Amino acid sequence: MMTLTPAQGAANVAPGEPVTVAVVDGKVGEVKLTGADGKVVAGKPKEDGTGWESAEPLGYGKTYTVTAAATGTDGKPVTSTSTFSTAKPGRQIGVSINLVEGETVGVGLPLIFTFTGNVPDKAATEKMLKIVTEPQAEGAFHWFGEKTVMWRPKEYFKPGTKISVNAAIYGKNLGNNTFGREDKPAKVLVGDKLVATADGGTHQMKVVVNDQEVKQMPISMGKPSSSTPAGTYTVMSEHTGYTMDSSTYGVPTDSKAGYRTFVKYAVRMSNSGIFYHSAPWSVGSQGKRNVSHGCINLSTENAKWLMDTSKKGDIITVTNSGPQVLEPTDGWSVWQMSWDDWKTGGDRN
Repeated sequence: MMTLTPAQGAANVAPGEPVTVAVVDGKVGEVKLTGADGKVVAGKPKEDGTGWESAEPLGYGKTYTVTAAATGTDGKPVTSTSTFSTAKPGRQIGVSINLVEGETVGVGLPLIFTFTGNVPDKAATEKMLKIVTEPQAEGAFHWFGEKTVMWRPKEYFKPGTKISVNAAIYGKNLGNNTFGREDKPAKVLVGDKLVATADGGTHQMKVVVNDQEVKQMPISMGKPSSSTPAGTYTVMSEHTGYTMDSSTYGVPTDSKAGYRTFVKYAVRMSNSGIFYHSAPWSVGSQGKRNVSHGCINLSTENAKWLMDTSKKGDIITVTNSGPQVLEPTDGWSVWQMSWDDWKTGGDRN
């Protein structure tokens, strides 16, 4: 018995799904999958001879024919043919991921998939986002709005973990005849575990690498009128030569609380404008009092050292800083949410 999928006459087939041949009580022989233009689509048989599967995606809005031969256990030859057509998408959307191929990342990095349009079927889409970790790490997806889903492990990644991601959305139906535009793969490595703790009471930052304290530095955090939100931040991006501009989060630069200041070293910790950065103008206050607009001020030397030592995905915890609390939706601050809350899936439901 031989089964071809898609079946004869099937229409609106998702071109990202594989074409398969399954054989029961026999072994598969020659299989040929061709488009209407005669172009052959690659595929390969299973090692045990019980089937065959296409190895490259199909095109949108096209017709294909698969012809397969098999030999039964009784020695009799069998052939079967299926002609089918693929879907014409109502709309296509793309996806980006917050990874660069081959980079080294921190133990707290969430894996973020950002789509170019609203995703109608979130549960189905999650299954297309392939994540493999070595060693294996328990994790879950959580949606923030209609276009962004993040995956984080239950606990921090172990240093040395290999992460392989593939947003395999090409030719897949994401719901309501919305299809993926292209796949996005990446492989990265988790580096040393770096956790920095900024204490607004002692005005010191303690840096711990692989559970060993390596440095303590004087800091100045947000003054009472603009306290640094307390919580666990995840490093987002590093910048050499950066203009700190209050208007990016709604405070005009010409207002009393506004500013526009160039700094040599700046590392983003949130979307709302929290950075740790070089602040030579506040060195006299560092280690003594909190005078910033909310950022963590360091000397130029210490800011350079920390930026050279840290990487995106590292953890920075802010304590004793004032009444404000970091929101889990602010940047990559996924560790502000309990595991139970994270597993609810957020806006997926």
